[in-house]
Amino acid sequence: MTELVIRSLGLQPYEAVWEAMKTFTADRDKGTVDELWCLEHPQVFTQGQAGKAEHILNPGDIPVVQVDRGGQVTYHGPGQLVIYLLIDLSRAGLGVRVLVDHIEQAIVDTLAELGIEAAPRADAPGVYVGGAKIASLGLRVRRGCSFHGLALNIDMDMSPFTRINPCGYSGMAMCQVSDFAPQASVDAISRSLSGHLAKRLEAGQVSRVDGW
Repeated sequence: MTELVIRSLGLQPYEAVWEAMKTFTADRDKGTVDELWCLEHPQVFTQGQAGKAEHILNPGDIPVVQVDRGGQVTYHGPGQLVIYLLIDLSRAGLGVRVLVDHIEQAIVDTLAELGIEAAPRADAPGVYVGGAKIASLGLRVRRGCSFHGLALNIDMDMSPFTRINPCGYSGMAMCQVSDFAPQASVDAISRSLSGHLAKRLEAGQVSRVDGW
């Protein structure tokens, strides 16, 4: 039976969590239980490994952090649900492309429960409602294990997205769950989305934990 720990961590500083992800991945062994970390970050732009400086237009007083995930620049802030997937892909028999598909479909299924019709796009990773992006993805795999993950816009200040070319696309339209379902909360969607992820990861025994 595959085990999975789902942690609800609240609002956490980006760089501290990034360091914790790297440490968790470096220290884990074949018996380490996979984890999902569900949280929010204070305002920060993160630039992926392939990120180009010209996509950061006007960061202003929001810090920019160069990170080791795939993808280009994105924004995190309060009211956005971030879920990091610390998964032993080798043990689970999952390739990165399959994991990305699982993440995207779990987001689609979660939004469908709120009456929001969303879909992934083959040409630009993430999940979209109409032509607007509602969720971003960025992963890193080390020693056969994944870290980083997804960011779903729920009920946040969207204006910082205008200071960048989101995910490297000039003029990319962005949206959030509250545009379509004003009653939605980060906590409720966190529980729903983490549950869909657990199902797609075929986790047989799921433990939910508050904090570290």
